[in-house]
Amino acid sequence: MGRYRIRVATGTSLFAGSHNRVQLWLVGARGETELELQLRPARGQEEEFEYDVPEDLGPLQFVKLRKHHSLVDDAWFCDRITVQGPGACEEAAFPCYRWVQGNGVLCLPEGTARLSGNNALDVFQKHREKELKERRQIYRWATWKEGLPLTIAAGCEDDLPANMRFHEEKRLDFEWTLKAGALEMVLKRVYTLLSSWDRLEDFDQIFWGQKSTLAEKVRQHWQDDEFFGYQFLNGANPMLLRRCTSLPSRLVLPSGMEELQAQLENGLQNSSLFEADFILLDGIPANVIRGEKQYLAAPLVMLKMDPSGKLIPLLIQIQPPSPSSPTPPLFLPSDPPLAWFLAKSWVRNSDFQLHQLQYHLLNTHLLAEVIAVATMRCLPGLHPVFKLLIPHIRYTMEINTRARSQLISDGGIFDKAVSTGGGGHVHLLRRALAQLTYCSLCPPDNLADRGLLGTPGALYARDALRLWEITARYVEGIVHLFYHGDDVVRGDPELQAWCREITEVGLCQAQDRGFPVSFQSQNQLCHFLTMCVFTCTAQHGAINQGQLDWYAWVPNAPCTMRMPPPTTKEDVTMATVMGSLPDVRQASLQMAITWHLGRRQPDMVPLGHHKEKYFSDPKARSVLNQFQTDLENLEREITVRNEQLDLPYEYLKPSLIENSITI
Repeated sequence: MGRYRIRVATGTSLFAGSHNRVQLWLVGARGETELELQLRPARGQEEEFEYDVPEDLGPLQFVKLRKHHSLVDDAWFCDRITVQGPGACEEAAFPCYRWVQGNGVLCLPEGTARLSGNNALDVFQKHREKELKERRQIYRWATWKEGLPLTIAAGCEDDLPANMRFHEEKRLDFEWTLKAGALEMVLKRVYTLLSSWDRLEDFDQIFWGQKSTLAEKVRQHWQDDEFFGYQFLNGANPMLLRRCTSLPSRLVLPSGMEELQAQLENGLQNSSLFEADFILLDGIPANVIRGEKQYLAAPLVMLKMDPSGKLIPLLIQIQPPSPSSPTPPLFLPSDPPLAWFLAKSWVRNSDFQLHQLQYHLLNTHLLAEVIAVATMRCLPGLHPVFKLLIPHIRYTMEINTRARSQLISDGGIFDKAVSTGGGGHVHLLRRALAQLTYCSLCPPDNLADRGLLGTPGALYARDALRLWEITARYVEGIVHLFYHGDDVVRGDPELQAWCREITEVGLCQAQDRGFPVSFQSQNQLCHFLTMCVFTCTAQHGAINQGQLDWYAWVPNAPCTMRMPPPTTKEDVTMATVMGSLPDVRQASLQMAITWHLGRRQPDMVPLGHHKEKYFSDPKARSVLNQFQTDLENLEREITVRNEQLDLPYEYLKPSLIENSITI
């Protein structure tokens, strides 16, 4: 006879509880017993029971549960079940963190992380094989567009597995804020119906509603050259700028520009010359919105860093040389103000396209989805890498599925307001994928390749490196608990299958771009896992949060351009500028959607602070605690630094980084 104390915890989200009766069994190494309980789990509650079992069950291996229903299948979100056995036995934890639906039996293994093939008890091996077989039926790959990373097979969010769906609070907030944004757009259209739209100041007519403090500062200073240069280092898209080691081949200086030539060569000699080249946009077909052709350019910007660390533009080439224009015009700060302003607007529009499609959608969202689907298909719940990654893929499949059905779909927001909409965005994504290398996703390699290590004023670079180091220590701490040598890494079939699934399947044979097809060492595994966690958390935070600040004032980052790029400087008038920038409808839509997608989420989980206890090993929990401590120390460092800055950089402040891609 032994007495068992059972605690059953239910999730806190809306509708997590259930009116259906739940039946439980305890399964040990020496026996199994059904618990005659009348359990009807309540939202946010932990219910405790004591039960006498006549026989000795031995070490507990599983808790089995079944939810009975008669008329209505009232789904239940079970957090975890813990069981304290008789005597001085340690409490056994059985993590769940999923919806319990239907009336089948769900089997929860004891939560100690285990690698395949080194289990003392064969029952765990059978369980993980059965689990993966079922998961591969539920989590299937699909092709959204040929030549792009594979996605989860779901035409809309209702097709997704229940455990990948938004919880009810998240769903309600997402859908209500979309409706609020749509209403705001209507009000702005009505407000401007009888107003003029022929001066830059007219954008003030729609610059109300939801916006940030920094967005107001952008409105005041957006035309300053210093402000323009700053955005390449620390704005919404800090990923394009690179230090020059030679002059770009596309840069053709016409005669009479010897002084500029000398200035560029001087910048090369003292390593103060930088470039931002948007050549990826060259030849991408532009959108047609409401019957009106839109336009794209592929500019080149040359900038120089002054001794104080300010990045100042020297010249802009709006289009690369072509047979019809072998020496395209160069726009300079000394040109007529409207001509120089319009050239900068073309750069900002091009940056909008690459930021949203290459660096945001592809390099974070779609990559994270590949990681998420491969994880669910290849790693069972007992695998330590599954336990490490699962908090960092929360909600990613649903936000991406909604993007494919509402944002980048036929007739979606890109088609309605963005110059790469109408199919150009798919062409651009294919080009970007061809350039996506493994090294480009790892800040130490990426920043070194771009020559930005140690660059004064490069706050994204500085914070990204610190976060990479902290994340790497966390990952190494977990990996070394379970992989005691390189041979253990090489001998893990589930891990190796996961690696191949990402590189060869999800990323469409990406081994030619440096992605691994196998892991041969602890170091190689740690580096790859650090990239996965960093991409799903810090990198997305750096790329996503800036929309709210830098895109709300539309002239600073126009989503589309409605006239061709200028070929002369003297003919640029205010009518040319306003005819090029987005109209009221497009500008209002840009403001609404960037607020919706850039704002802080009400159910946001900060990096490293997930409440789910997937690891039951106290050593693993200690590694997570150290990760949280390291993040708190970095938070203090960034806070102290930002107090000294006119423009604080907060996108990589750990408390503002979400633990997964949820928006």
